[in-house]
Amino acid sequence: MPSVKLPKKSTDTDMTPFVDIAFLILSFFMLATKFKPPEPVPIKTPGSVLSQQLPDNNAVMISVDSANRVFFTVLSEKDLSKFDEIIQGINTSRGLNLTKEEMANFRKTYMVGVPFAGLKQLLATPIEDQKNLNQPGILVSDSLNNELIWWIAESKKAFAGQTLKYLIKGDAQSKYPSFEAVLDALKRNDEYKYNLVTALEDVPPGSELEKANKTKK
Repeated sequence: MPSVKLPKKSTDTDMTPFVDIAFLILSFFMLATKFKPPEPVPIKTPGSVLSQQLPDNNAVMISVDSANRVFFTVLSEKDLSKFDEIIQGINTSRGLNLTKEEMANFRKTYMVGVPFAGLKQLLATPIEDQKNLNQPGILVSDSLNNELIWWIAESKKAFAGQTLKYLIKGDAQSKYPSFEAVLDALKRNDEYKYNLVTALEDVPPGSELEKANKTKK
């Protein structure tokens, strides 16, 4: 009985499709990744031992630097239209006569630290040049004209029907009057809950928190 010889097949695998997939995945992450923009002012926060991830959406961050300057930041990566609603509300309520281009620039402005009188100049400045501007801070020292009140009010309107978180990031060297003015602006808008942004430190050895963490494990 004659033997049947089976044809030999190559065991080599064509890796070309896999290389194409790898490049597609790499391109996706390069285009989709969003890096945190550099902060225009350095703020050294006090330390804490509890860790909680900061929200990147539906939040407002109010920063106070070591010179007691107050800055306002909107965190809304998922819905950029919130930026438009806030700046349009500010423009209308305060009569600032901002142009469409200036209001559109608010989406890219990471921190606002100027009185309303200087907002037009800030938003007219290209994003890459804003870091060179010396922002004096939002006007909060006068309790009768605390401009932070308006920023918070317009944020509440823009995020109406949604949970809006308030974050306060204060430099360890900042003075209490500035912090008090920030709290006053929140209270004037009937907002009494906020989170303090701190630098994460190790749990002190032998503390009650360390014992509680060991118990959970």
